[in-house]
Amino acid sequence: MKLYSVSRRGLLKGGAVLGAGLAAPTIFTSRASAFTNEPTGSTVTLGFNVPQTGPYAEEGKDELRAQQLAVEHLNGEGDGGMLNTFSSKALQGNGILGKKVTFVTGDTQTKSDAARASAKSMIEKDGAIMINGGSSSGVAIAVQGLCQDAGVIFMAGLTHSNDTTGKDKKANGFRHFFNAYMSGAALAPVLKNAYGADRRAYHLTADYTWGWTQQESIVAATEGIGWETVETVLTPLASTDFSSYIAPVLNSGADVLVLNHYGGNMVNSLTQAVQFGLRDKTVNGKQFEIVVPLYSELMAKGAGENIKGVLGSMNWNWQLDDAGTKAFVQSFGKKYGFPPSNSAQTCYAQVILYADAVARAGSFNPCAVVEALEGGDSSLPGVSSAANKGFLFDGLGNGPTLYRSADHQCFKDVLVVKGRENPTTEYDTLEIVEKTPAAQVWYEPDHPMFAGGNLGTCNPGA
Repeated sequence: MKLYSVSRRGLLKGGAVLGAGLAAPTIFTSRASAFTNEPTGSTVTLGFNVPQTGPYAEEGKDELRAQQLAVEHLNGEGDGGMLNTFSSKALQGNGILGKKVTFVTGDTQTKSDAARASAKSMIEKDGAIMINGGSSSGVAIAVQGLCQDAGVIFMAGLTHSNDTTGKDKKANGFRHFFNAYMSGAALAPVLKNAYGADRRAYHLTADYTWGWTQQESIVAATEGIGWETVETVLTPLASTDFSSYIAPVLNSGADVLVLNHYGGNMVNSLTQAVQFGLRDKTVNGKQFEIVVPLYSELMAKGAGENIKGVLGSMNWNWQLDDAGTKAFVQSFGKKYGFPPSNSAQTCYAQVILYADAVARAGSFNPCAVVEALEGGDSSLPGVSSAANKGFLFDGLGNGPTLYRSADHQCFKDVLVVKGRENPTTEYDTLEIVEKTPAAQVWYEPDHPMFAGGNLGTCNPGA
């Protein structure tokens, strides 16, 4: 694992190398400051923990691009991006509370042990006061727990498991990304309209927390519209060849294959399903269909023509026409030469939201940051619920968004997308089918899929 810090001249090597597979115990040394890694000089250090290798590496690399861009904007460099459209105006482009923002990074490798080790190193050796990133819910849950124990804020990146803000939620952790329940709630009506209510589904599912909760959510949502679940099969995260899992689908009587896979796994499983000829078959008198419940632009690009007409859901897409999206796409495109992915957008938003909370609180103390991000009595329009309380904001690309104080989950509109039949570039391979209102994907904090957790109280650490 290599760590870096940023300057106006670019990325500078620094830090130490840890064993990638070494599990780090959650033990933090005592400090004399009022809270963990209280900034005392002219800079403040953020930790960006993303998969730079492994099955989700493409998402991680795009997250890191966005994180770097957010730092530039916080420090007053570049065009300011979504700072210009963000509804909160606490940030002035002079760092955070006047301190220049620097950062260090680690490679999670999409492995919980490696992610914990890199996060621990950034906190203890590099003085990181906030950790952001990740493209795996297993990683996010592990790092969120470590940050809770360490007394720093965790601003989750790409994590879609219900458990992140369900049974494994923590007071020091916050999630801007949507979750598996929301995908099911948004997708089910569209699937019913597109394919009918009389369908038989076969699920292939990544064997870890995200896959488990996505399968549970999609099964519940589709059975709610009349579909039958024929079979559910778990596949190892490290799998690259899915042919042995796809072959049994042919004789199962299913007429829909649901791929609860992400990143390189989805690219491989979808490609192999198409090679097996599934999409050319007629089963039960119906055209065989494939559904990918969680999409990304990077996955769609990797899968190429195989995604044409395939439905799924997304947290955000660069083709949205709101002011925040336009500002971010322009800024990101100018720096990197191509549009950002939804994983990039959520990490950018999380960095900005953290900095803004510090500015509004007037303190880096994590408990003050938690209070600022929980908001108070603001509520999301269109939702009638006693739990509809938290920090309400707009201008970061998703429309009005609520950070719910009860569980630190964001609620906003969810996109249903499908593979475009005639893309004009490699970046417009997906088209937006429906923007599902936040009220349709709302659930109560005690919903059974999210039960069992305890948010607890903020830990300031030292």
